[in-house]
Order: sequence, then structure tokens, then C-alpha cells
Amino acid sequence: MTQEHPEASESDAPGHPGRGHQPLETIQTRERTVACDGGGGALGHPRVFLRVLDQAIDCPYCGRRYVLAADAADDAH
Repeated sequence: MTQEHPEASESDAPGHPGRGHQPLETIQTRERTVACDGGGGALGHPRVFLRVLDQAIDCPYCGRRYVLAADAADDAH
């Protein structure tokens, strides 16, 4: 009898937040474009620029959630 194993995906990697996760940290922002490097200096991850299109976005590396503040201006970019 053989047992099937689903292919491991990036979201299954250790330290990756995966789907349906609770964010490790939530940061409120007034800007639609945010930069995330995971914090921790050399223990972080490559800096990525994320665009908050709706109300929030999660960093694909560390899972930090950036939430757009209710009083944030719409920058129309």
C-alpha cells in the first residue's frame, strides 16, 4: 500500500505564515506603500515594498500584517 503526500509548498516552510494564519504582528499605517524587512537587522528578510490595495496586506516573508488606518489619505497612485 502506498501513501500519497501532498507536495510541500512555500506556505508549508518553517517560519512561513501559511494560509489562514493569524498575523505575527499587526502594524497600522497611514501610507498605502509600506516597506518590510522583517525587523531584527540581519535576522530579518530582504526588504520588500508592499501596496495596501484594500484595507490590509500581509508580508509574504514574515507574516506581518499592515493595516491601513481609518484616517489614511487616499494617495491616488
